[in-house]
Amino acid sequence: MKIAICGKGGVGKSTVSAFLIKALLDKGRKVLAIDADPSPHLARLLGFDDSIITPIAQMKDLLNERSGRDGPFYNLNPKVDDLPEKFIKTKGDLSLMVLGAIQQGGAGCACADNAVLRNLLNRLLLSKDEDIVLDMEAGVEHLGRGTIANVDHILIVVQPYRGSVETAHKIDRLAKDLKVNSLHIVANNCQDEDDVHFIQQMCGRYPVGIFYQSPETRKAERQGKVITEADPQMVEVARQIISHLEKA
Repeated sequence: MKIAICGKGGVGKSTVSAFLIKALLDKGRKVLAIDADPSPHLARLLGFDDSIITPIAQMKDLLNERSGRDGPFYNLNPKVDDLPEKFIKTKGDLSLMVLGAIQQGGAGCACADNAVLRNLLNRLLLSKDEDIVLDMEAGVEHLGRGTIANVDHILIVVQPYRGSVETAHKIDRLAKDLKVNSLHIVANNCQDEDDVHFIQQMCGRYPVGIFYQSPETRKAERQGKVITEADPQMVEVARQIISHLEKA
């Protein structure tokens, strides 16, 4: 099962991803976590030492070499088959690849660098031996590039705010253009049923999972602890989401 986590910046995509990964691991599954956010945090949330992890997007020499950039020209199909073995971190049944994302908008090297990241992401998504949870960059541009057209499910994380809902509508439209049929809303950071009702009303569907505000999770994050061990109720919500997706 390949799950992409999307949404507006700051809605809690990495937090939701971490709990989904925990739920899958608890079922005895092997999981590949991919962090494709420009400001990656998934490693820390999952208990990896992120001080020794450099996102692929920041490895400029590697990107230059693999893209074969020569002035305005670059390789559209760069070699990436050996990169997972070199850069994936493992802990038990959990594997982690921190891609990051190219941040220099408008820079001349952005297209060449993105060709490497896009090929590497597509290579990772071909894995048949692991479940995959893909923590995407904020917004909708990755959908416009079609980089997640081959995932099984898209989860749009929504907080009870209009800005978050507006981004969710844009993701919904683009995902449908890419023929991704399994598309679901996940409500996050809700205080009460009024928040859930707002999300349901604005999104036109009931969330497949509802994460209420969790002081325990917030405290664990601030202390740099593994957040998935902080609040069993958050893990239970993630288990319910996984169960729903398995039946979808």
